[in-house]
Amino acid sequence: MDFSLSKEQKLIQQLASEFAEKYVEPVSNQIYEEKRIPEDLIKALAEYELLGIPFPEEYGGSGAGYLSYVLALEQIAKRSAGLGVTISASMLGAGAIMNFGNEGQKQKYLPPVCQGQHLASFAFTEPGTGSDPKQIESTARKEGNYFILNGTKRFISNGSYPGPLVVFARDTEINSISAFIVDKFCEGYSVSQPWNKICARGSNLVDIYLQDVKVPEENLLGERGQGFPILLTSIAFGKIGTSTCALADTLAAFEEALNYAKEKLHRGEPIAKFQAIQLKIADLAIKYELARWLCYRLGYLADTMKDWQQFAKEAALTKSCVGDNAVHAARIAMEIHGSYGLMEDYKISRIYNDAILGSQIEGVSDMQKLIVANNLLK
Repeated sequence: MDFSLSKEQKLIQQLASEFAEKYVEPVSNQIYEEKRIPEDLIKALAEYELLGIPFPEEYGGSGAGYLSYVLALEQIAKRSAGLGVTISASMLGAGAIMNFGNEGQKQKYLPPVCQGQHLASFAFTEPGTGSDPKQIESTARKEGNYFILNGTKRFISNGSYPGPLVVFARDTEINSISAFIVDKFCEGYSVSQPWNKICARGSNLVDIYLQDVKVPEENLLGERGQGFPILLTSIAFGKIGTSTCALADTLAAFEEALNYAKEKLHRGEPIAKFQAIQLKIADLAIKYELARWLCYRLGYLADTMKDWQQFAKEAALTKSCVGDNAVHAARIAMEIHGSYGLMEDYKISRIYNDAILGSQIEGVSDMQKLIVANNLLK
């Protein structure tokens, strides 16, 4: 088995690391405090070709694959969880179009996303049904060459940015779920004020209101009534991004704790001299390596695996493990900081808040475990 990265993958990883250090780190506190991402940062990401890494060049991407996407996102999200989640959410929506869209849809919607002009969104969660896609209450009614969409979607990332929205609604004529591409801010589209999150600040999370939104028939994504398998497959690919953001939180916690242990003095010597601190540093190193190889493997599987149900199991396994792992890593890093970790002057306080995200979004950890179990026991 060859665990080495290719020359191209190493270059992408290095490029993303240098970009994050030069452009993201200087504004990371600003993003967290102001709860917004500077527009020029998204444009800079596009200029460095970091927004469409797994997509083919004919659609504005770099065609480098999902493993390269993981390598890049890890470096970016380590500096700013909010920016990492924004990229991940956009990739979720754009990925659904890439995997299930026709040629016209891909040509229309993917290049602006890869070029940083638009951010994609993905909407299936609802206030009354949570994340259970079988209970979707939003409706789509066929009228001539259009579908008329009505409903409310909750906790939608990037919903207040221009771009395509992949939305799932129940087709009232066939009583089945279909997927549609909606141009955000079309007539009948509106959003709530952003939710005030404790984590990943800067990523924009809103409720979306669809009131008699007219969607052209050509914006049906995939086949009519096939929204459920499109949803499940797309979510599986989306877990690459959420898992990588949790990996980035783990790395950030590890690095902050390591630096603090070397720099914090106790009676003139670094606290790293204490065996208790050394054991915690070793625990963090173990947790990072565990998360890193699970996420890298998931990126590799996304590029090579042909059985999407098997991939969905692997994605759920990875997200559950890495999401919980990030919470534990942040807690250990906080313990190394002691009371100083409670102060917002120290970055670990931000990392501690950010780490909870991975085990909560796009299906909580227990839901991921059920996906794994159901796949194994069928």
